[in-house]
Amino acid sequence: MIDGKKVLAIIPARGGSKGLPRKNLLEVNGKPLLAWTITEGLKSRFIDRLILSSEDQEIIETAKKWGCEAPFARPQELATDEATTTDVVLHALAELEDMYDYIVLLQPTSPLRSHHDIDSCIEECHNRKATSCVTVSAAEKSPFWMYFLNADHHMQAVIDTTDRPTRRQELPIAYALNGAVYVVNRAWFQQTGCFTSEDTIAHIMPKERSLDIDTELDFTIFRWLATTSRNS
Repeated sequence: MIDGKKVLAIIPARGGSKGLPRKNLLEVNGKPLLAWTITEGLKSRFIDRLILSSEDQEIIETAKKWGCEAPFARPQELATDEATTTDVVLHALAELEDMYDYIVLLQPTSPLRSHHDIDSCIEECHNRKATSCVTVSAAEKSPFWMYFLNADHHMQAVIDTTDRPTRRQELPIAYALNGAVYVVNRAWFQQTGCFTSEDTIAHIMPKERSLDIDTELDFTIFRWLATTSRNS
């Protein structure tokens, strides 16, 4: 709770994953990927309730083992590639009797985010009266140096300008969503179905905590980072 406002955190974790099968249950340092998010969510100063949304019984039982509530099983139609995160969150809100002021989305594919990142997002969203606050990190490549390719591989600049910087030092810093934390005003979200708008504010996270796991390579990097951190 923050200034009397109730905060619900939702971890969406379906069983199907084509890029990295059963990734939410893969273990690093004795903890399944899912548990890395649960443990940080439970440390939050502001989250009143941390729940899981999943259709998969093994994931549900694993979440409970690590201290996360799983008050319902997600319908199978909301566990497909076509189902949106908005649909998943709206379903969770419909299943719960209590009313919350803020919703926090914590994807288990961002295991290196800390509870400080979570609480900073909640605090910034509340204090600045924003519709939402999301985590970002500095982009590795500048969009000024990015191009679309047409059918015959001719290049078209993503940012069409005649005043293109030619030196890296002259490039403005661009930021990308890292998927680690989304905080949104519950009433606004239920009205719009959106996590971001022109009024969304950003919380900048360092690159070392912004890993988003989608492939085997991502998971290998995570395993190395987690093992190195433990041994240092």
